[in-house]
Amino acid sequence: MSPSTGRTRASGPRLELGKVTITDAATAALERTGTEGVLLLARHLHGNWGDLCEQDALQNELALLLGLRVLSCYAIADGIRIWIVTEADRKTTTIMLPDGY
Repeated sequence: MSPSTGRTRASGPRLELGKVTITDAATAALERTGTEGVLLLARHLHGNWGDLCEQDALQNELALLLGLRVLSCYAIADGIRIWIVTEADRKTTTIMLPDGY
């Protein structure tokens, strides 16, 4: 069961990521906290949207059906939040800090 939507999900990928990029600020934050960005990316890929409110998690579920932008947010050490954004056209996914959007 998904804690954010209350529904059971398949374990496979839920969306196409396209070209994955990461901002310099996000790279620095991940390195500083010892967080593996690839693990956050895997969560995003499989529909674990991280630390989103129920409404935003449901918006992602709708975005998967309608081909809209998908956003995940993960709280890591030191109060830092990492966003992963897959654009509506599924050609690019960016790992960034919220202020980089």
